Amino acid sequence: MPNTYQNFRKRLLNGEVTCKGIVESYLKRAKSKADLNAFLELFDESEEAAEQIDAKVKSGTAGKLAGMVLGVKDIIGIKEKRLTCGSKVLENFVSPYDATVVERLKREDVIIIGKTNMDEFAMGSSTEYSAFGPVLNPADTSRVPGGSSGGSAAAVAAELCHVALGTDTGGSIRQPASFCGVVGLKPTYGRVSRYGLVAFASSFDVIGPFANSVYDAALVLEVISGRDGRDSTSAANAVPSFTSLLDRDIKSLRVGIAQETLNSGIADEVKQAIEKQIDNLRSAGAVIAEVAMPHLDYTIPAYYILATAEASSNLERYDGARYGHRANDVHELDEMYVRSRTEGFGPEVKRRIMLGTFVLSAGYYDAYYRKAQKVRRLIKEDFDNAFKKVDVILTPTAPTTAFRFGEKISDPLQMYLSDVFTVSANLAGIPGISVPAGKDSQSLPIGVQLLGRQFEEETILTAANFIEKTTKN
Repeated sequence: MPNTYQNFRKRLLNGEVTCKGIVESYLKRAKSKADLNAFLELFDESEEAAEQIDAKVKSGTAGKLAGMVLGVKDIIGIKEKRLTCGSKVLENFVSPYDATVVERLKREDVIIIGKTNMDEFAMGSSTEYSAFGPVLNPADTSRVPGGSSGGSAAAVAAELCHVALGTDTGGSIRQPASFCGVVGLKPTYGRVSRYGLVAFASSFDVIGPFANSVYDAALVLEVISGRDGRDSTSAANAVPSFTSLLDRDIKSLRVGIAQETLNSGIADEVKQAIEKQIDNLRSAGAVIAEVAMPHLDYTIPAYYILATAEASSNLERYDGARYGHRANDVHELDEMYVRSRTEGFGPEVKRRIMLGTFVLSAGYYDAYYRKAQKVRRLIKEDFDNAFKKVDVILTPTAPTTAFRFGEKISDPLQMYLSDVFTVSANLAGIPGISVPAGKDSQSLPIGVQLLGRQFEEETILTAANFIEKTTKN
């Protein structure tokens, strides 16, 4: 059983362990596992923070996450720490402020141990596109950890921290969670503030946690959720006590199964894992019902048109003039722009900028971008109709288990199809969670995904908690 914050917290309050002791242990382990390349930077000063929190624990003034050791994806700002986004463009950029999620976690006495590796600007499904080298999957180091939050997923899976923050634009929390065998939670769009998050695709990006238990993920969500006046897209919806709702009876829970997700070329063992969970849920009294997702085949094209268009706009600011990498020995402004971006951006980022610029260009805007927005509405309506009939939808997280390094990097379309079951949640703005559901014959983790109505994370968390407790890995 992996170490969880919930278990550590009990031992901390009983005086069996200390915050300083656990931080020292995690730092030592992270350094010994440096070959995984999960962390871009470790914070040795976190030991000092741990001593201060130990004093708070003794005085009874510690926060609800006291001593939780956390990794933060390097696309989320931490004051006076490097914020590289996995790119040479920002290799030496230092964040001038804390992201809202970081502020809220620090307020509850989380100890941030370091920044985790990622695909450059969160563009990728394998963490092979980091400018600072790929991340290895702890389950099998010849395989990718998924992406773009592969460093965070690997750090939690290898027990280098209790919890790690990632971001999910089209599946970048849930897919690596599946590949690495951990819990990955994507909240509803607007549930968590994006202030301090470097934008990839602003109408898709969501911050969420990786953890070794559903409870730990729910606990972090309670802290990071809620309205933020600095982010106009953050919602004012009340934040439930997610952890207190985990153990609800799932009897009569209506679980939707979309046959489209089981007929899309998924691996046999992934399909078997889904079927096993359907049987377990049915045996516990859940009601299984079929739902239709008629526009599933259009999710990948719609997503990659819209997300790349937003990326093209958001990444325009990296021009060598304001901040970030600037080419040397340039003589004209246009030359500076071209060479700075050519030297600073990697191949996947360049590909997406070019695609996004193309679909937004005169003569193609209506044919591609406007049409993709209409498809996005149809996908949202598919979910609206399904949730009139069911409470949650169960799908595979990914069509396969973790693939080998280099297997898909030369075929971008095949790489993009790794996210076929996750991007729909980002298009619709609904919450989703990937929870481990066993392993295949090669001992590679398999994850199953639960999707729910907007701002009803408690329902998918309850169902995920059931799956976690009834699944034997």
